[in-house]
Amino acid sequence: MTQEYQAQKTITAIFQTESQVDNVIKRLLDRDVSRDHLSVMGRDFQSQTRISGFITKKDVILGGLRSGAIFGSLFGSLLSLLTGVGVLFIPFVGSVVAAGPLSSLLLGAATGAIAGGAGGGLASVLTTWGMPEDKATVYETRLKAGEFIVMAEVVSEKSGEFRLLIESAGGQEIHVSDQTLPHPCPGRCNSPEDLSLEIRAHLSEEAQQTFIERYNGVFDETEDETKAEQAAWEAIHENYTEDKNGVWVKEKVAAAV
Repeated sequence: MTQEYQAQKTITAIFQTESQVDNVIKRLLDRDVSRDHLSVMGRDFQSQTRISGFITKKDVILGGLRSGAIFGSLFGSLLSLLTGVGVLFIPFVGSVVAAGPLSSLLLGAATGAIAGGAGGGLASVLTTWGMPEDKATVYETRLKAGEFIVMAEVVSEKSGEFRLLIESAGGQEIHVSDQTLPHPCPGRCNSPEDLSLEIRAHLSEEAQQTFIERYNGVFDETEDETKAEQAAWEAIHENYTEDKNGVWVKEKVAAAV
């Protein structure tokens, strides 16, 4: 993660076409918005299309969707410039491709809403994050209809400028939040304090240690924060049980052989 880039606000918008997404992402990158602070989500990316070299559907490897976790990868595409690229299943929407720190929100802080499937969905996740319910419902509806969500985390003093840029690029239903999305550890995790508050709040102390140990093990091998975070969440899902508050607490008892 780029340490010098101190994002304080998140601008979210709906785009109707892949070409619009391509254009706005390139414009934001050209204006020095960190790639680690850009997110894209969509369900109808076309297999013949590469968003700025971002994505081809044939590169998506599906797996483990019933858990709600992000598995699978996208290679050789503009989305691969972003962090946390993968595929997940969202109740009421279906399978979507997500890239950027939005993946961490879906994978971590709102795991219960995504994995539960009973009443949970993207609107529930975004509302939990702090978006007004009516706006979150619009986003879920339009994502389901085949449109795209783009989120850009920006510095406060330039949020007005970036909002105009996004609007001029075709962004609709624009929402500006005074908070940013959860991110994985910047490099190795030395302690629970290195985890984002959103992720830490959904892990018991024991689960935090499991998360960190698995994260660091994969990061030491790959130096890839995205792979390390995905592996860490897989370890949590395999070894812990989620309580009614969405906190992973009790270690699962292995079945007798």
